[in-house]
Amino acid sequence: MEASTFAAVQKGRGAASNAASRFSQLARSAEHDGWDIDEDPALAIETTLIAEKAKTILSKNDSPDIPFDYSLNVYRGCEHGCIYCYARPSHAYHGLSPGLDFETKLFYKPDAARLLREELARPGFKPSPINLGGNTDPYQPCEKQLGLTRAVMQVLLEARCPFAVVTKGTLVLRDLDLLQELARLQLVVVYISLTTLDKVTKRILEPRAASPTARLKVIRTLTDAGVPVGVNASPMIPFINDHELERILEAARDAGAIRASTILVRLPREVSPLFREWLAAHFPDRAQRVMHAIQSAHGGQDYNAEWGARFTGTGPMAELLRRRFVLACRRLGLMMGERIPLDVSGFRPPALGGQGQLF
Repeated sequence: MEASTFAAVQKGRGAASNAASRFSQLARSAEHDGWDIDEDPALAIETTLIAEKAKTILSKNDSPDIPFDYSLNVYRGCEHGCIYCYARPSHAYHGLSPGLDFETKLFYKPDAARLLREELARPGFKPSPINLGGNTDPYQPCEKQLGLTRAVMQVLLEARCPFAVVTKGTLVLRDLDLLQELARLQLVVVYISLTTLDKVTKRILEPRAASPTARLKVIRTLTDAGVPVGVNASPMIPFINDHELERILEAARDAGAIRASTILVRLPREVSPLFREWLAAHFPDRAQRVMHAIQSAHGGQDYNAEWGARFTGTGPMAELLRRRFVLACRRLGLMMGERIPLDVSGFRPPALGGQGQLF
């Protein structure tokens, strides 16, 4: 298997290495050539955008532990660089690394809005809430220029099709005009992922995502505009951020969030070695302790993909986290879970070949 290893974590990036796709038949390793030349910090890996010719845009969910029937992702890969991201292994299907490639080689679907219009207009389509951003944050930095997420939301508004947005980005406020109208029609809920309130932890854990303070301001702005907001206090990582759970929920509630959810960190496939590498680089004093706690919740393994257990884990540590979450939500008056009632009764197939009246 191909492997390209970097000596240290690059500033602004989450992964410390770029081990290649598990489907690659080539092998490559870094060797010291005897030249003791300091690495130029300016030689950072730049982000590359790659247009993807997609045939469909909606993915049907068949997992009983996911609260949405459809998901929609206009991007693949994520520049936020969160080391724990469960979507990293998907880059292997493109022959790319789930490591730095996932953060620096981003795919986008330029025909996303057209494809969505066609799929919603198909005879027999049964409207159901769509999860926008289930794998990749729909508000990537490049969304500011590409505007694909906004175009998709315009189609959903035209069709009166309900959906949820999951993001760590502040760019969601750019679309406040659409979100207000969608909220008035009971068609949208926004979930803000908030993993930590500590700026230092955020920089290590989610290097290119918005600051905790900025995300709390997004919750307040959306709430004041009448848009329902939930908080995803996820993932919880033992001995890294799990001690913040109650404070995160309280800060989000104070900012206006009405609902909360949380999951235990997930380490599928290549995420596990990347996460272990990250622990060794940033938390060598507790790396073994963190992994032992994670394994205790997954039957002795780094990850258990079984439905019903993959998000929560099992065992004493997982149960304690669940109880803390429930007690905190009850104390703070937060509803639990990701299902907020959205209205599908007004659905109308969008017009093909153009954009209908939005307002």
